[in-house]
Parts: sequence; C-alpha cells; structure tokens
Amino acid sequence: MDLNSASTIVLEVLTQATSQDTAVLKPAEEQLKQWETQPGFYSVLLNIFTNHTLDVNVRWLAVLYFKNGIDRYWRRVAPHALSEEEKTMLRAGLITNFSEPVNQIATQIAVLIAKVARVDCPRQWPELIPTLLESVKVQDDLRQHRALLTFYHVTKTLASKRLAADRKLFYDLASDIYSFACSLWNHHTDTFLQQVCAGDEAAAINSLERTLLSLKVLRKLTVHGFVEPHRNAEVMGFLHVMFERLKQFLECSRSIRAENICRDRLEKTIILFTKVLLDFLDQHPFSFMPLIQRSLEFAVSYVFTEVGEGIVFERFIVQCMNLIKMIVKNYAFKPSKNVEDTSPETLQAHKIKTEFFIYPTLMEICRRLVTHYFLLTKEELTMWEEDPEGFTVEETGGDSWKYSLRPCIEVLFIDIFHEYNQTLTPVLLEMVHSLQGFPDIEDTSAILIKDAVYNAVGLAAYELFDSVDFDQWFKNQLLAELQVSHNRYKPIRRRVIWLIGQWISVKFKSDLRPVLYEAIQNLLQDQDLVVSVVNLYFFFLNCCLPVDDFEFRTDQFLPYLESMFTLLFQLLQEVTQCDTKMHVLHVLSCVIERVNTQIQPYVGCLIQYLPLLWKQSEEHNMLRCAILTTLIHLVQGLGADSKNLYPFLLPVIQLSTDVSQPPHVYLLEDGLELWLVTLENSPCLTPELLRIFKNMSALLELSSENLKKCFKIINAYVFLSSSEFLQMYAADLCQSFCELLKDITTDGQVQVLKVVENILKVNPVLGPQVFQPLLPSVFKGIIDGERYPVVMSTYLGIMGRVLLQNARFFSLLLNQVACELGQELDQILGNMIEMWVNRMDNITQPERRKLSALALLSLLPSLNSVIQDKFCGIINISVEGLHDVMTEDSETGTYKE
Repeated sequence: MDLNSASTIVLEVLTQATSQDTAVLKPAEEQLKQWETQPGFYSVLLNIFTNHTLDVNVRWLAVLYFKNGIDRYWRRVAPHALSEEEKTMLRAGLITNFSEPVNQIATQIAVLIAKVARVDCPRQWPELIPTLLESVKVQDDLRQHRALLTFYHVTKTLASKRLAADRKLFYDLASDIYSFACSLWNHHTDTFLQQVCAGDEAAAINSLERTLLSLKVLRKLTVHGFVEPHRNAEVMGFLHVMFERLKQFLECSRSIRAENICRDRLEKTIILFTKVLLDFLDQHPFSFMPLIQRSLEFAVSYVFTEVGEGIVFERFIVQCMNLIKMIVKNYAFKPSKNVEDTSPETLQAHKIKTEFFIYPTLMEICRRLVTHYFLLTKEELTMWEEDPEGFTVEETGGDSWKYSLRPCIEVLFIDIFHEYNQTLTPVLLEMVHSLQGFPDIEDTSAILIKDAVYNAVGLAAYELFDSVDFDQWFKNQLLAELQVSHNRYKPIRRRVIWLIGQWISVKFKSDLRPVLYEAIQNLLQDQDLVVSVVNLYFFFLNCCLPVDDFEFRTDQFLPYLESMFTLLFQLLQEVTQCDTKMHVLHVLSCVIERVNTQIQPYVGCLIQYLPLLWKQSEEHNMLRCAILTTLIHLVQGLGADSKNLYPFLLPVIQLSTDVSQPPHVYLLEDGLELWLVTLENSPCLTPELLRIFKNMSALLELSSENLKKCFKIINAYVFLSSSEFLQMYAADLCQSFCELLKDITTDGQVQVLKVVENILKVNPVLGPQVFQPLLPSVFKGIIDGERYPVVMSTYLGIMGRVLLQNARFFSLLLNQVACELGQELDQILGNMIEMWVNRMDNITQPERRKLSALALLSLLPSLNSVIQDKFCGIINISVEGLHDVMTEDSETGTYKE
C-alpha cells in the first residue's frame, strides 16, 4: 500500500466509518476489514491518528484499528503477520513524540505501545524504556504527562508476563529503573504538596496526576519486580517512606473541600498507597514482616482512634480494615502447632503481632467495631423507611458501593474474634450484660447499640458456644423482644430473629422450636413489609429449614404450615423487586422440600400464580431460575398429581432446555432437573411429554457437564414407555450416541453404553434393532480385548443382554462382524467366548456377573464344536457367578438366590 496515495483513501473510508448512517457505515467497515492484512495499512493509520489537525472521531477510530491489528498481526507466527521492516518503522513512529492533546486518544496510544512492548521489549525494541525515561524528564507538561502515562502502561503490561524468561527480564528492568522511579515519584509528590500549601489548585491537580501515575509504576515494580524485595534497601526505603507520605496526603484532604475535583483524585491516590501495601503483603508476606508493626499502628490509629476523625473516608477505612485482616489471618505469620517446625521469620512475625494486639488494643478495636461501625447509619435507616425492599436487597448481598463497608467490618470482626477469642469473649459478654432488659423506645441510640451488640453475638456464635446459654437467653429475653410491636423497636425484632438464625445450628434445643414457630408466625402477620421480608429470609433458611439441620422435626412444624405458607404466598404477591421475589420463592421451595407430600392441600394458590409470575419475569432469568427450583419441589411434593401442572410445566421445560433459545444459558441446569423429576413422577408417558424430547439431540451435541442428567432423562423415558418412545426417537438417539462415542471420555462412554444396556433390558426386541449401527463396535471391542475394565464390563453387559434375550439378533450380528472382519463365524465366536471368560473379573457387580453367566450358558445347547470346546470355561464362570449371588438362609442354613 503506497502511503502517499493510500492516506487520502483510508482517511475518506475512516470518515465514512464514523457515520451514523448504516448505508454508509457498513461498506466502510467492510473495506477497512479487507485492508487489515494489506502491507502499509498500519503505517497509514499511524500517520492519521498522529495528525492532530484531523477530526477527533476519525483519529479515535484509526487508533482503535491500529490497536486491534497489533493483537491479530504483530506476532511473527500470526497469519498475515506484519513485515519486520514495517514493524520497525511503526515502533519508531510511536515514540517520536508524546504530545497527543486528547486524553482518550492518548490513553489508547499508551495501551497500544504497551501491547507492542509485551511482544518486542526489550529484544526488538531496546530503545523504548530509555526514550520513556528521557521523555518524563522534559519540562513540557503535556509531553511529560503522556510519556508518564505510557511508562505506566508499559510497566503494567511487562509486569503481567508470567513465563520464567519474561520474569527474569522484568526483574532486570526493575533493578535498573527503580531508583529513577522513586526519585520521579518523590519529585512530583513534593511539588504537589508545595502547590497545595500555596493554594495553587490548577497546578496541584496536574502534579497530583503525575504523582498518581508514578506511584502506579512503583506499585508494579515493587510488587512484581523483585524475588526477595526485603533484600533491596531502596524497595524497603520506599515502603517505609510511603507511610509518611500517606499521612501528608491525609492531612491535605482535611483542607480540601469535598466537592473539589482535586479531592476525588487525592482520595484515589490515598487508596493507591494502601493497594501497594496490600499487594506487597499478598505477594511477599515474609518481606512484609518489617512493615507489620508500622502497618498495624497506622491502620488502627486512623480507623479506631480519634486520629482519623474528620480525615478518613469509606474506601480508606475498607482498605485499612483489609490490611489488618490480612495481617491477622496470614498463614505465613502463624506458627505451626510444633514450634520446632516453624521458621524463624514466622516466629518473629507472630511475636510482633502478639506484642501489638495486647488487651487494651483488642478491647478498643472490639468496642469501636461494635458501638461505632456496626451501628445502622442515618442513611440506612432512611432507606429502610423509604425503600424497604431495596434495603433488604442490600442487606442480603446487594452490589451497591454505599453498603460495601458493612460486610468488610463484619469480616474483620469475625477474624479478630476468632484469632483472639479468649481475650475478646469477656469484652463482648460484658457488653451483652449491660444491655439486659428493654431500652427506652424513644432512645434511638440505645436501640441501635443493642442491635449492634446482638449483631456481634450472632457473628461470633461458634466462638461463644461454651460461654452463652442461648436457650435461657432465648426464653428469658429474646422471645419477649420479638413480641414488642412498637415501630421504633423493629431494628431489634429484625436483629433478634437473625440472631436466632445464627445460633440455631450452634446451640438451640429442639423442644423450643414450636415456641419459635409461634413467634415467627406472628411476625409474618406484621404489616411492616421490611420486617417481614428480612426476618422471613433468615428465619426459614437458618431457623426452620437449614439443609444440614438433623434436628428438624416435621411434626413440630406441621401445625404452622398452612398459616405460614399462606403468609409467604401473600408476601410473594406483595413484593415488587426481583431479588425479593427470589428470596421468597427460595423460602417456599425450602418449605415444600421439607414437608414433601404434606404440602399438597396448600399449594393451589401458588400453582395458579406461578404462570403469571413466569410471564412477568421474561426479562429476569435469575427469577425464572428460582421459579424452576420451586417447580422442582412442587412436582416432588405433588407426585403423580403433578400431571395437572402439565399445561404450564411442559412449555417451561421446553423453553428452558431449548439450546436455540438465549435464556437456556441461565435456565438449562434447573430445566433439566425439572424435566427429570417430572418424568420420575409421571404416571404415564403423554404425547406432550414425548414431544419435548425433540430438544434432546441438540443437548447431547453440547457434550457439557449436563450429559449425565440427559442420560437419566433418556432412561426415564425408556422406563415409562420404551416401545412408544423408541418408535418415535430411535433413529435420532442412535445417531446422537454414535457421534458422542467418537469424541468422549472413558467415563462418558460408559454412561452412554449403560443407557444402551437399559434400553436392551427393557425392550429386548426393539432395542437391538434400534442400536444395530452401534452394536458391531461393541462386539469388536470385546474380541479386541478393550483395555479399560469398566468399558469392557459394560460391553459384556450389552452383549449379554442381546445373547440372552434375542438370540436371533445375536446370530445376525455375529454374521455381520464376521463379514466385516473377513473371518470365519466359528473363529469370531470362539474369540469372543474366550475373551469373555478371561475378562470376567472386569465385571464387579454380582448382577452383571449373573447376566454374563446366563448368557454364555444359553450357548451350551448348541452342538457347535467351538462352543463345546469352551464348556469348561463357561461352567467355571457360571459356578463363580452362582456363588456371588447365593446367600445363606439363617433359619434353614441352606443357600438360596
């Protein structure tokens, strides 16, 4: 492609490709796609996006096409790879100047330079790093920033390479440039701090941007650039200096208004400081040891003392708590039970932790967590009042950043309490004892404190097992608190039922369950929606129906079943948010699963409502998954009566298991389970059930983890009505199985063959005809001595069925194999019997051994000399099989089958 003549043409086509008119856009995109492999095309693109006089949209598109071309054609082994001559010109052109005025384009250029560096630096592009280092020193603000931006992206990309040779190159690079990177960061940091003191906001923003970029470079070099960073004085010096810098930046934040644009970038920089520490601790725990004391002092002082008041912000608190948690939990800092097996570094780290976490420190952390951070905020209380369902979603795992601090706080409390439970248990119990009785309804602060303390007791349930008599506490205090109906007391009602849910699998007498059910039944009648929703979810999952609860007694729950199920159904209709409906459906499913067929008198309303809910949830696949789960348990609970659900049920199965429908990505697993339980509970095979089997061929082609479920469904059809089923789908099924067996694991082969064997067992006349194309390979597998015992065992089972139940077909099969192999019938028959006798030990199940013995015995009436020659072997395995299936009658002392 001639650059001079092509530039105008490419520029024109790029301009067309930015059009909103599809008639203009589509042909332009096709033309650009054709040019992707033309020599010189990327040189033209480079000239276009580096020409600052051209339209920004055109330049943006040019740089994107260039970046995509690097991914596809830059490597030497790529099809239509760029020539070395053109790549040399492009590399030189990319770093000629760093003066791109548009931020978005500058970022894309930095990224594409990093992509080239990943392949070529340093061997084919040794001048890249020196050029970047020189460019970040220039006085021109724009060039300096663009070079620093590129320097960061190159460092980030090189640090991500994982091959040993690439790691070695990055270690060498880090050693060479670390000192320069530190001085660069210090320079920009000092400049920023001076400009903040001088009140020069515009200049401070520019300097802060450079500080942020240089710190990002240092983060990659520090974390990924050294095998043993603690042996490098510059690395450890930077990390120690970073604490002082972090304090300076936090003090700066005090003087900058919250709405100031500089404040946002300043907070990003502060968070980046903490990310350096967290990453370093994660990657180099032993190298972090000299920083343990200082990190704990810093984090604890800012998060748990007055030092941080007016300075700290939510994300910073989260990062500091994560730092404390990682130090507390880090296995590299925990000595093993046998001290002699523990390294000196671990012992030293443990000593530092022990000396820091003394009783006053732990007590203050615990009290501050509970009485300050655990408290519901004004914003949360307001949301509870204004949007109770939204609040519930956040409480049970919402994604909003607004509430991300709370789970972090709770995890830190759990980890610290677990690590230092002997010290903290008395502290928490003293807080509980101080709150006995009922707070003043008008005292919101006292109510919120009690809510926080109860939260702590629930989170620490397992640690407090030996210290709290929960049954007495429930009877004497908690039960009464559930009955306080005042609106202001709802945080306590909500927390108490959650607390019981936490403790019920730890320590709660079964005899107290009916009392609890009575209390919960009253709560579910509460018109206060949010209490109902939150209490409902935790109660049923943690109190009534936990999966691992072996003390649950259906007879205790049945007196409350009708009322609770009715209230739950009413709630399902009332709530509006998708997540809340999912929670309620999950609870209903748990109820149905627990009481099984005893749910039948009460599910009529739910059965009528589910079709409407399914239609309303067309855009909410996760809610439809919850509906499928509910239907699974409903079908199991209804048994044969589930046939009345077929007008709704079967179209749902049809949609969920149709791989041509986009929702199948979400619904397939549950849809297959529903399909299976529907068949298992069906009294007969209806035409509608037969029709949905059309989905199976495509499912078998997927060869996914759902294959076993598909095989179970096929078996269910066979057992329901093999003749009717096989007459309709035999050819498709045989073809699918033949394709599967060409490319499937050994376990998969066995699963397919077991389905074939089941069909032969249930329908010995039609079965062999159905799988006639497949059976010769089974026969040949036997005479060839299939090397996998489990496969051989299944082969013998299939052939045993054919021989014993359809001798005529076996004779035809024997003739077919003999013709295909060009051998005599007697030779083939003799080889098969000999291999069968010799490989009998591959069959482990007594029933299969019995089948093989009977099959071979059925040959003995024949006068064929080959069979007569194998008489002894056949009798021998028959006697062994007889011994396998015989048992001694304890009354008569005789043996019987």
